[in-house]
Amino acid sequence: MAVSRATHFTPAVRFLGSCYKQRLLTPHLSVGWRAISGGEYRRPGQTQDNTPIWKKFDFNKGVEGIRKHFTLLKNEFLGRWTGPEGKPLIEHILEQTRVIWEFRGPESLEQWTVSSDQEIGGRSEAYLKLGRNNATCLMYGTLCSAPPRDGETRYSGYCTLRSKPPMGSFDSKKHHDWSSFNTLHLRIRGDGRPWMINVGAETYFSHQKDDMYSYFLYTRGGPYWQDVKIPFSKFFLSSRGRVQDDQHPLWLDKVNTIGITLGDKADGPFQLEIDFVAVCSDRAHTEEFAYEVYKRNPEV
Repeated sequence: MAVSRATHFTPAVRFLGSCYKQRLLTPHLSVGWRAISGGEYRRPGQTQDNTPIWKKFDFNKGVEGIRKHFTLLKNEFLGRWTGPEGKPLIEHILEQTRVIWEFRGPESLEQWTVSSDQEIGGRSEAYLKLGRNNATCLMYGTLCSAPPRDGETRYSGYCTLRSKPPMGSFDSKKHHDWSSFNTLHLRIRGDGRPWMINVGAETYFSHQKDDMYSYFLYTRGGPYWQDVKIPFSKFFLSSRGRVQDDQHPLWLDKVNTIGITLGDKADGPFQLEIDFVAVCSDRAHTEEFAYEVYKRNPEV
């Protein structure tokens, strides 16, 4: 007597089989809701924002945004006929110093973003405001290296000031082209703490999105200004806080952001005042890269 094969399956196997078929037929259900809706990450314990999307939309801001993007598109089109980056060719060739950011009003602060370990549950505080006579940028706050009590985070205690990536018309991606320069120039006034300067450049592959070029910034403290010049050849490659063995120079023609980070584990107040951030061409500096570069095909 022939016995059907279905009778040999236990109820648990049948249940798993039905779940597997349902997942194959509806693969979109296996994707997280945050990936579908595009919502932001919400830490456990935080209240969820249930505000309807139509209440967040502002018609006046939408019209203003359209006007802004068409103005940028016009400037981009006319700038191409003038020369590289909207400057005459002779001026672009003979340029020795270029001021990228200077703080001369409230609108200059909108180009920067300040953050701290509060994003991961820490207790550090960082703020950004204009200095005296609205001519400088002052970053101040309190550093706290105590990790959050969530049972997962082991290290904490950082504050960061980072520039926003340049955007073109209709949010098209742009880059800073510093290929004509070889030195980073900052005019700062700190409190004696050591900082870290981070430069982020465009990468080819998605797994390199956390790559960062870093170098140290030592402030003297006191009432006097400090002019700091750091060659780009001194910046070393790191990823997620770990220095990489395979080092290679920074792509100066595809720079996205620049940031200044404090994380010296010295709890207490801090402040850093910045006058401007510029790039310059130092003809006396001829070093291409300060670190060992591995040759993939060494010469015999």
